[in-house]
Amino acid sequence: MATWYGEVQSTTRVTPVLVRVVLGGEGLRGLEVAEHTDTYINVAIPPAGAPYPARFVPAEVREQHPEEHWPARRRYTVRDWDGERLTVDFVVHGAEGVAGPWAAGAAPGDVLVFEGPAGGYRPDPDADWHLLVGDESALPAIAASLEAVPAGRPAVVRLVCDGPAHEVDLPCPGELDLVWLHRTGSPADADLLADAVAGLAFPDGRVHAFVHGEADEIRAIRRHLLADRGLTRADMSCSPYWRRTMTDEAWRRIKRDYVAAMEAEVA
Repeated sequence: MATWYGEVQSTTRVTPVLVRVVLGGEGLRGLEVAEHTDTYINVAIPPAGAPYPARFVPAEVREQHPEEHWPARRRYTVRDWDGERLTVDFVVHGAEGVAGPWAAGAAPGDVLVFEGPAGGYRPDPDADWHLLVGDESALPAIAASLEAVPAGRPAVVRLVCDGPAHEVDLPCPGELDLVWLHRTGSPADADLLADAVAGLAFPDGRVHAFVHGEADEIRAIRRHLLADRGLTRADMSCSPYWRRTMTDEAWRRIKRDYVAAMEAEVA
């Protein structure tokens, strides 16, 4: 897999928890990004004091250095690629995690090493309508996907966030039905998305769905869409990005088994 080196051109605080990083430079020469609106890159962020240069090959680092010096690997959705500049949005929760703090402190000239890109979803132009559901972690992909919805086609969007300051403008050439759901800090927050989807009056025709975000929320929505609404797996792109109460590393360790169990519930 090719390794790329993006130099930070600029950073913007889009919301209180979302930092947009624009990358450019010679290290992106030859990069090709497919038409998928959920295209992602695998970033590699070295630990502080890593004994190798800012431009490194992750596989070589793993071969030549002890584990404590290996870069942390994280997956992030490409918000935009114009042929020269790559835009990536990072969710930042203070000092929590690895990629978020990196993005919050990134400055022009800093280098982000990554591999990829890859992806698999784009709104089906033949679908009668589109359903997009998620949280801040899915917002970049949902934003890019809405821009690709055919003109006049219904797009039903339900997004959960921490309040009005966390909402962003989401242009869409389709007929947009967008509702932001605001967390209150109570245990009921975990049910906001699933309840919203369960309460929808679905438009007529075949839906193409994109359902990504917190693991248990996405699992409940997937179960509802397949078992109660009659969607097929081909009708839906569904993936848990993170899990409440778990660190990134803890989630990465169990994600494969979690996804297998989720998919076995309703095939």
